[in-house]
This record gives sequence, structure tokens and C-alpha cells, in this order.
Amino acid sequence: MEIKKYKKPLECDLRKSLTKIEFEVTQQDRTEPAFHNKYWDFKSEGIYVDIVSGEPLFSSLEKFDSGSGWPSFVKPLRGIKLIEKLDDERTEVRSQGVNSHLGHVFDDGPAALGGLRYCINSAALRFVAREDMDVQGYNEYLSMFK
Repeated sequence: MEIKKYKKPLECDLRKSLTKIEFEVTQQDRTEPAFHNKYWDFKSEGIYVDIVSGEPLFSSLEKFDSGSGWPSFVKPLRGIKLIEKLDDERTEVRSQGVNSHLGHVFDDGPAALGGLRYCINSAALRFVAREDMDVQGYNEYLSMFK
């Protein structure tokens, strides 16, 4: 897989391009309300990318209903590394490319799938539908949907 550089826009530009909750979650480490967010029960096929930079993060194939009210994934996309850091006795996850706060990872996920639950804020994500992945530059991930 080709390693791409993801750049963080200036704060003034982020404040213009992101909604208030998107900015608060990704830049100020906030958490959006459970069950009142865009992707908690979203079921389309595609990938989820960092809303700040477009860095690919998760696949809909690894998404599951954890009952938490936030989108949950068993693992990031193959080859994607997330920054993990201890945060008040939880493990926070951040995007590697631009250090966006995404959410947290817990060890109470499906045991048969590795036991992890990446509990991610919808406000930190942008969804790219399978049919749009090629035109948006994510064609290297298309093969997982065949």
C-alpha cells in the first residue's frame, strides 16, 4: 500500500469547513451524543475516513452494532495505524496523519473477531460509498468489497 501524507488544515480553515460538533470532537477531544449521530446505525458499504484530512480509517465490513449508540468497528483498515493513548483510564484513538480525536478503543468487542471495539464519533468521520471510492481516490480499498 502506498503511504500518503495527510495534512492538517489551518485552524481558521477547519472552523469554516467543519460543523461545530465536528470541530469540537476532532480538535477539542469532545464526544458527541450517543444514538444522536450520523453513523451509529448506518449500514451502507464503503469506508470511513478522517473528516479533517481524508485519511482512510475503517471499513463498513468491520462495523458492528455494539449497542453503544456510536459507530463501532472491530479493527482499522489493513495497514492503517492509529495513535493510542491512555486517557482517564480509557484508551483514546487518534488519526495518525493529522492527530484528529476519533474516539476510544475497548476490549469488550466480539471475541471471535479479536475482542476489540473501536467506539468512534460520527463527527470525526466522513463516509465514502463503495461506488464513489475510485473517483475519490480510494481505489486501493475496492478489492475488499468484491
